[in-house]
Amino acid sequence: MRKLLVIFGLLPMLAMAEVKDLYWEDMVPSGYIAPDQNVSHDGDSMAQMNLDAPVVQELDGQQVRIPGFVVPLEGDDDKLTEFLLVPYFGACIHVPPPPPNQIVYVKFEKGTPVESLYDAVWITGTLSTKGWSGDIATVGYSLQGVKVEAYE
Repeated sequence: MRKLLVIFGLLPMLAMAEVKDLYWEDMVPSGYIAPDQNVSHDGDSMAQMNLDAPVVQELDGQQVRIPGFVVPLEGDDDKLTEFLLVPYFGACIHVPPPPPNQIVYVKFEKGTPVESLYDAVWITGTLSTKGWSGDIATVGYSLQGVKVEAYE
């Protein structure tokens, strides 16, 4: 019985040991070439382009760690429960959103503190190729978050 308890106690650590570092270029299917974009600086310059950008289906269900910047969606001053993870600072806020395969919708059931929205972070969790759509962007990936850490 004691061995069984030790094994079950180690399972979360074993699962975390299999976490794959994932970078933004890994989230674009091999051989996919984004169409040329004509960026307009009048009226609709914040419109998201390439809404049909494909995701990498093989990433579905994988435990990953992704670096990026946080765009808050839900939470309070202490914890965020939902946010977008984007590859560069200001995406979806100061500049048009990147294609859907370059945005991850992240959810933390109990919330997580995020120290500074100006700093890059690593987000660890289970990735899904199930998209998400909101007021500011259409997203190609979702992630059930388990850990946030500073990007160093």
